[in-house]
Amino acid sequence: MSVVVRQDPQLLGVNPPLIQGGKDFRDVTNDISSITEAKVFETPMKYWIALACTGSVLALLGAMLAYLVANGVGVWGNNRPVGWAWDITNFVFWIGIGHAGTLISAILFLFRQKWRTSINRSAEAMTLFAVMCAGIFPLFHTGRPWRAAYWLFPIPNTDLNMWQNFRSPLIWDVFAVSTYLTISALFWFTGLVPDLATLRDRATGKVKQVVLGFFALGWRGSAKHWRNYEAGYMILAGLSTPLVLSVHSVVSFDFATSVIPGWHTTIFPPYFVAGAVFSGFAMVMTLLIICRYLLNLDNYITIKHLENMNKIILVTGSIVGYAYCTEFFIAWYSGNPYERFTFFNRAFGPYWWAYWMMMTCNVISPQFYWSKTLRRSIPFMFVMSIVVNIGMWFERFVIIATSLHRDFLPSSWGYFRPTWVDISTFIGTFGLFLTMFLLFARFLPMIAMSEVKGVLAHEKHAFAAPGTNQESHEEAPKHA
Repeated sequence: MSVVVRQDPQLLGVNPPLIQGGKDFRDVTNDISSITEAKVFETPMKYWIALACTGSVLALLGAMLAYLVANGVGVWGNNRPVGWAWDITNFVFWIGIGHAGTLISAILFLFRQKWRTSINRSAEAMTLFAVMCAGIFPLFHTGRPWRAAYWLFPIPNTDLNMWQNFRSPLIWDVFAVSTYLTISALFWFTGLVPDLATLRDRATGKVKQVVLGFFALGWRGSAKHWRNYEAGYMILAGLSTPLVLSVHSVVSFDFATSVIPGWHTTIFPPYFVAGAVFSGFAMVMTLLIICRYLLNLDNYITIKHLENMNKIILVTGSIVGYAYCTEFFIAWYSGNPYERFTFFNRAFGPYWWAYWMMMTCNVISPQFYWSKTLRRSIPFMFVMSIVVNIGMWFERFVIIATSLHRDFLPSSWGYFRPTWVDISTFIGTFGLFLTMFLLFARFLPMIAMSEVKGVLAHEKHAFAAPGTNQESHEEAPKHA
């Protein structure tokens, strides 16, 4: 009679399993496909309550944009000298949120990090929705987007013999962000193809079969299909990787190429990229914890996934704190009185409250993740993910507002106060972002089934204790 041996993974000297619950290939397919195949009445009520809340906030965004178009950008709080205020702050904030998607998908894929498989698709989708939210602000900042948005694209005006200013970093933004959005969308869709084919083969309705079959691109799972898929996925990962560095670097050029004290510094590109990854991972954490609860995905989005993300938040948060210190050192070492005044004004001027909020949220709060207990606490990491993104929004606000509100001449000094339209529009973009994400999680597989299955065989071998029989090998993941 064989004896089933159940071992604690940590006692075996291996990491906890990435997929828990003793799942096999059929379980993975059924568990993830059932979310998209469920009837309306089978979807948990808590999901529909969450969707109703986010949908109402989305309606607020539509109302604010209509009000803005009807009355002009004067309803925003932008003034002189703070011509860039909440709109550009929110643009940089949302672009930063989208960075973690490409990092998780592309860079961790190239480094063969298996823990990315349960979270990469959610992060990729988050990237697309964040870029959509970001695009709203510079578009409507032009005042009359149906006329002024023309100057954002490289189309010559043959009647007036006028061209766009290709030396402007604002034009570079359009190229960088549009390229990033295109590659990210292709990368996201390419990863979806095998799973869409699975849903197609499981579909019962004719219309659903036709629609899923169209987007599955004739996928049949042959060796040729898998070879082409892996080659294409690798190429897109290679193209996406430099975009992680380039996109937010180009966004930082909006500031760094100016001569305004507090902006004109070479540290901005790496500083912005680190901050973008920092805020992006925090937002992925927020979304995954919500979906883990709403859609009962505890066995697929495990504490191991969340803990690894918390480690990256700790590292990038420390890099951001180092960048803050470097900025003050450069301001002192440069000997430029205007640069010194700008940074002294940030910490002790009228916007001191925003600066110290930024420092508390971005530098001090991530240090709690040195504790393993806190890194693995769901309530704590959920609160911390929100705190980090609050701090990162304040970082963008501090960079923009404190550098503009006190110019070279005291006679030009002013103070920015947001209007109710500023605040409502920003809140409304969260409605767009969360509504799109909830719809994605409900109607498309938010976990890559094909990639998760590739982890299962490795998990079974990793948790097999030496000297145990096959039965003990199969039991180990169930009781890990």
